[in-house]
Amino acid sequence: MTTYHIISILILLTAIFAYVNDRWIKWPPTIGIMVIALLSSILIAIFGSLIPGFSSKALLLVSNINFEQVLMKIMLAFLLFAGALHVDANELKKEFWPVMLMATIGTFISTFLVSVMAYYLFGAFGLQIPYIYCLLFGALISPTDPIAVMGILKQAGIPKTLEVKITGESLFNDGVGVVVFLTIFEAAVNGTAKFSIGNTALLFLKEAGGGLLFGAILGYVAHLLIKSIDNYRVEVLITLTVVMCGYWLADYLHLSGPLAIIIAGIIMGTKGKSEGLSETSRDYLGKFWDLTDEIFNAILFLLIGLEMLVIKVNPTIMIIGGIMVGVVLFARLLCVAVPVLFLKIWIKFEKNAILMLTWGGLRGGLSVAMALSIPEAMHRDEFVLITYVIVVFSIVVQGLTIGKLAKMSEV
Repeated sequence: MTTYHIISILILLTAIFAYVNDRWIKWPPTIGIMVIALLSSILIAIFGSLIPGFSSKALLLVSNINFEQVLMKIMLAFLLFAGALHVDANELKKEFWPVMLMATIGTFISTFLVSVMAYYLFGAFGLQIPYIYCLLFGALISPTDPIAVMGILKQAGIPKTLEVKITGESLFNDGVGVVVFLTIFEAAVNGTAKFSIGNTALLFLKEAGGGLLFGAILGYVAHLLIKSIDNYRVEVLITLTVVMCGYWLADYLHLSGPLAIIIAGIIMGTKGKSEGLSETSRDYLGKFWDLTDEIFNAILFLLIGLEMLVIKVNPTIMIIGGIMVGVVLFARLLCVAVPVLFLKIWIKFEKNAILMLTWGGLRGGLSVAMALSIPEAMHRDEFVLITYVIVVFSIVVQGLTIGKLAKMSEV
């Protein structure tokens, strides 16, 4: 099966599932497509066990897709840039401290809490998994996924200031989370004996700080280029160059590609609204990236649903995954409550901000992709299944109820 065939089948399935959802189910597109794909995967697995050869084609399709590579190396840059374009730097500046504290300190606290609880939970079920691997799991599950969050918040109807907090935090803790994961992964591969707090801190600062600086330079240069012309075709090409070449170059320089693209997107989106873009160019750029965002989101959530076909299901690990849903939510609550209660002395927060920020912290494809990147020797199968359980709960249960929770909070 060639790459072209795989892409064609994915587009076909995405279109069919999107139509079914829009015509009858009427859930948010990303959730609807993922649930239909998930149910389809389960049905294929059931019929495959009853009828030999029934599921072989579907298994071949999914096994030929490297989910981690597709998301981390191709789709992530497009999705982050499309989301960052809609973030106003001036609005984000007003929410700077809540966003930064939750995206950094909150991510570290969650990583530690989840890893400790996972370590003892595995032990309670008779599974001896080294703590460094549990720490790796804590790092990959702690960041809230901006792709899942932004796709669902569009229809949630929450207050604008709260939406900025959730979206901004999700964007930045995504970048921070990837750097933390890669840093811990390097320690796990090289062995804890070679682990150095100083070297780890320097590596983190280089990747995160370097990514932010590189993204700022990229965004400003691209803005100046766009400002000097008035041709929406060329302007779209410039934004595509920023996303594709900028992400690749950041990766080549060992800087955080996600953070670079986020900063470049925020700068270009904010500057584009106030200067440098004609009304026509702004309209075309906005529609192009909105459509790109919708298509890539739909394909991503289709892939999340289809991944069920190749994940090794283990009843014990499923039970651990169900318990870890509560653990991750508790860790999220602490990571939100600590900064909010601390900052309340100086900053006014929305009513029920802690509850909304906790429940609005969705996990998505990014966590699945990072889990799939772990080598088998590091208990990848266990962590992938647990991650999958948490992600499905997060997207379906939290995603479908966040809007209703927002309305209840207003009462």
